[in-house]
Parts: sequence; C-alpha cells; structure tokens
Amino acid sequence: MSQALLLISHALCPYVQRVAIVLREKGLSFQRQDIDLSHKPDWFLRLSPLGKTPVLLVEGQPIFESAAICEYLDDTALPRLHPTQALQRAQHRAWIELGSSLLNTIGAFYTAGDEATLAARAADIRARLAQLDAALGDGPFFAGPSFSLVDAAFGPAFRYFDVIDTIDDFGFWAGLPRLTQWRRNLARRPSVAAAAHQEYPQLLRQFLSARRSALSRRMDRGHASD
Repeated sequence: MSQALLLISHALCPYVQRVAIVLREKGLSFQRQDIDLSHKPDWFLRLSPLGKTPVLLVEGQPIFESAAICEYLDDTALPRLHPTQALQRAQHRAWIELGSSLLNTIGAFYTAGDEATLAARAADIRARLAQLDAALGDGPFFAGPSFSLVDAAFGPAFRYFDVIDTIDDFGFWAGLPRLTQWRRNLARRPSVAAAAHQEYPQLLRQFLSARRSALSRRMDRGHASD
C-alpha cells in the first residue's frame, strides 16, 4: 500500500490505538492528527458522521469506525492479521466485539457514582476477564504464536489497567495466569507500546479524576494519604 494515510485521533481513544497498532504491524507509514472531541471542528464532522475518532484518510478519502478501518487495512496490506479460514475469522470478529464490550464495561466502572455501583461494575469487568482467560491457549497471543486483530483490540483495553491498578486493588487479575501473561506479552509488543500518546498515563489519570465518580474519590483519598 503506497497511499498517503492520515489517522485522525484523540489522545485517549482506545479505538484509535487499535488502528495505530494495525498500521504499525503492517509497517505502513502514516501521520497522526489529534483533535479535541469537546470542540469538534466542522471539517472533522464532515468526515465522521458519528463525530467519533478514529478516522483514516486514504488519499483524502475517509474511513470511519475502527472495525471498518482495521478490516480495510487487513484486506489491502500484508501481513494478514485475520485467520485465512472463514469460521476462525468469524470467531475472531466475535472476540473483537467482546473487546468493545469490555471497553464499555470499563467506562461504566470509571463513571460509577457510588461505591456499590463501582463494586458491581468491577465484578462485571472481572467476569469479562475470566471469559477471556478461559478462551486462551498457550500463547503468547490470543490465537497462539501469531499476532492478530484480536490482540490489536485488547491491547488498548488492558492499557487502562496500567493506571486503574495503581488506584486500588480490585482483584481483576487474581487466579487468571494466562490472561495476565497475555496482557504482559501485548504490553511488550512494539506496535502496542507505541500506539498510545506518550503522555497517556498522566492524561488518563487527569481524565479519571475529573469524572467526579466513586473511582475519582478513591484517587483523591490516595493523594491525601501520600
């Protein structure tokens, strides 16, 4: 692929990170332009009907929604990150959707308004993680030795916990050794490590603190005891 590629992004968006991971796995050169989603420019809204990032411009032509972007990249550039067999591809797409569901559950967790709701949402996350652990084999990646679009989907989701785990111990990883190792393997993958904004941990902490949620209050108590 020799087209000019521009990734329109937001510094904290995990779906942007998915696309950045796939671009790097395929060795594709691209430019990245961050926008402020609280003040969306008109030119961006003309490109993104849903007003969300990411958007990939290919020779000036927009593709929006991370799943569509990643599928396009996999169709047009090697190495292929989807299985060649149709049933396995469908199964991988289903697990990618579970990755999106996990992101939604994480969002419900960090916006929970009280401790009871926070605990309930933490239990939801734990249940999702247990499902993942049960589906994993010997690794090092989701489907074995080869990095796939499923790995690209979960790398950004796991990155949230690099910050959340420093706020308090919610018991997310206890008794899930395969998942814990997969998370570590993804964190060490160069494409995953490079996908996030260089100030991502600080930006995420600021974002979480501003939610005025039960998790925010735990963060405040932690700062008070430092």
